[in-house]
Amino acid sequence: MPAAFAVSCFAGRIRTLPESGRPSGIYKTLLTAPSRIGPEGFVDDQQADRRVHGGPEKAVHLYPADHYRRLAERFPEVASQLVAGSIGENISVSGLDETTVRIGDIWSLGSARLQICQPRNPCWKIDERYGMEGMAAFIAEHRLTGWYWRVLTEGSYQPGDTLQCEIPAADALTLDQAMVLWAAHRPAPEPLQQLADTPGIAGQWRDKIVRRIAMLTTLA
Repeated sequence: MPAAFAVSCFAGRIRTLPESGRPSGIYKTLLTAPSRIGPEGFVDDQQADRRVHGGPEKAVHLYPADHYRRLAERFPEVASQLVAGSIGENISVSGLDETTVRIGDIWSLGSARLQICQPRNPCWKIDERYGMEGMAAFIAEHRLTGWYWRVLTEGSYQPGDTLQCEIPAADALTLDQAMVLWAAHRPAPEPLQQLADTPGIAGQWRDKIVRRIAMLTTLA
């Protein structure tokens, strides 16, 4: 894995979706000037539904740029729309994906330090944004989700800054492995508990895992 990754960064204001008229922060524009990264992400960025987007453990969203090729192959009708920044991400990067990063990894971007804490849960707004039913389900099924970071150290980003891994979580599952385990029909409680105990995992996801462990235990 290279030491540093070139990135494009994006932020956006709340806009309305084309069919439902519902507000959304999925529309982003490329950051061409320095931006501050605070405890809830890029200060230039907004989220409409704060119940499911934004907050300290969904502060910054990265989407692997290479996934757009997969999406364009499956949904050729909207291939021209499938460009970096269009799915609502704050960071776009090539050469990284869910199979190459681990929960708890600590990375730097500019002077900010970020920690991977959970995958994105794709929702219906993706389908409406592109006018393509089934895209969110395809993303979830094939684990093309990207991931969220929490901000460990506030800082600043300016175009040209690179993304670098400072402290790899070498003993943790990759994000892809964690999603496979989480999506399994009836996984064994022990590996789920190990996932829940992973340093750096998002608290909300950990709580869901713990509740599922309790349910599986009662069924055993």
